[in-house]
Amino acid sequence: MTKLLEPIQAGSLILTHRLIMPPMATSKAEADGRVSQAILDYYKEKTAGGYLSLVIIEHSFIEQKGKASKNQLSVAENSMIGDLKHLAEVIHQNGSKTMMQINHAGSAASSEVTGYSPVAPSAIINPRTGGELPHELTQEEIANIVQAFKNAARRTKEAGFDGVEIHSAHGYLLNQFLSPLTNKRTDEYGGTLENRIRLHLQVIKAVRAEVGEDYPLLLRLGASDFMEGGTTLEDSQFAAREFEKAGISILDISAGLCGYIRPAAEGKFPELTEGIKNAVSIPVILTGGITQIETAEQLLIDGKADLIGVGRAILHDSKWAAEGIHILKSHKK
Repeated sequence: MTKLLEPIQAGSLILTHRLIMPPMATSKAEADGRVSQAILDYYKEKTAGGYLSLVIIEHSFIEQKGKASKNQLSVAENSMIGDLKHLAEVIHQNGSKTMMQINHAGSAASSEVTGYSPVAPSAIINPRTGGELPHELTQEEIANIVQAFKNAARRTKEAGFDGVEIHSAHGYLLNQFLSPLTNKRTDEYGGTLENRIRLHLQVIKAVRAEVGEDYPLLLRLGASDFMEGGTTLEDSQFAAREFEKAGISILDISAGLCGYIRPAAEGKFPELTEGIKNAVSIPVILTGGITQIETAEQLLIDGKADLIGVGRAILHDSKWAAEGIHILKSHKK
């Protein structure tokens, strides 16, 4: 058996193999964030045949103020649960497990989309998206955001998803708290690295208490800003250990304030995933720019990660996973 086709377990989550589809924004939701027929059709097509062990649904906003873009999927209201349940069922019927990625855009949001002025840890314009000067969050507002993450996780579980992923990458709110470039606070949420991950730990604790100890809980971590004065791999190794202690089941590694665009070989961030993998005992996902199934296999063999996410290749070719797995199996005959 190839490494990619080996099963893997993380707590109560058992995956039949190690190829997953990472979250990719489709902008196919209804204007209010409700599941549309276009979204159902998209995920039905991508998961046909069950060749993906896990599909992580595109980032979904936890409250209106945190909506990142028009036609973004919503997990902000209880009224969304019924339609989200249908989405989970479509993917399950095709043989894949599925999770929701829940997110607050922070300063990456815009008043044009949300109807509110954007918020952030500090009044600093988002270095990735530009846009409006955000309002610095009060501690009361921070507590409300923790509650919004908690409620979104509950809705995810009620909708029948196999787990939930907290988004802290690509310049969104939790990533903004982590990075010293966007977090200039002088209270207990700013300054030291321990303070800059305080909100993460509060969100993890609240979500874990809401969904129970056995429900799979992932965190997408922007493990380096790749910017002068930003977060480094060493920062994220420390953070990753704390997140594991707090109850995270799997770490999904990407970049921070620079987003996911980075000129690099296939795999994009193997030095980050390897560094995080060496710091924790829970599985680590590597995603980014993989176009060949042999590359995915080799990254696992080389110990760069435990799971491989293939996004754009599957976005452009819905049969990529089926054809890639067939190639791996034929190599082993």
